Amino acid sequence: MSEDIPRFNHIALTVAPGALDARGREDLLRFYGEVFGWTEMPGMTRDRELLVMRCHSNEQFVYVHAAEEPMRCGLTEHFGLSVLRVEQLDSTYERARKLAEGDPEVHLTPRRTDDFGAVKLHAFYVRYKLPVMIEVQCFEWAEGLDEQSLPG
Repeated sequence: MSEDIPRFNHIALTVAPGALDARGREDLLRFYGEVFGWTEMPGMTRDRELLVMRCHSNEQFVYVHAAEEPMRCGLTEHFGLSVLRVEQLDSTYERARKLAEGDPEVHLTPRRTDDFGAVKLHAFYVRYKLPVMIEVQCFEWAEGLDEQSLPG
């Protein structure tokens, strides 16, 4: 990727203050840590006010802050994460599925594959105690194509 092209680095969400008490933060960090490997950004947490989850880099994070009128979303609002291999998608799905087995607050869609000819899109959606779903995708490109290819 060219250095002069902007890239995504974070998403900011609001939740009710009670969702960011010690127990709420522990729940979020446990789930998103086990499924995606996210960790708490050291020194940024404020009880009932702020949790920043580091997504494998100090420049990629989920910024969760408290609001008296928190964000509300339906099941179609989401942000996307991409993995490089189908095996990564499957192992991420399996971790989410195991956590969903005993917790009704985990919303997990069945894993699916859509074949568009030029690319097979493997994906699923998951949400836990945050207002938006996360779509996890893996792009399986047809021979001779890749993420830089333009439709013919």
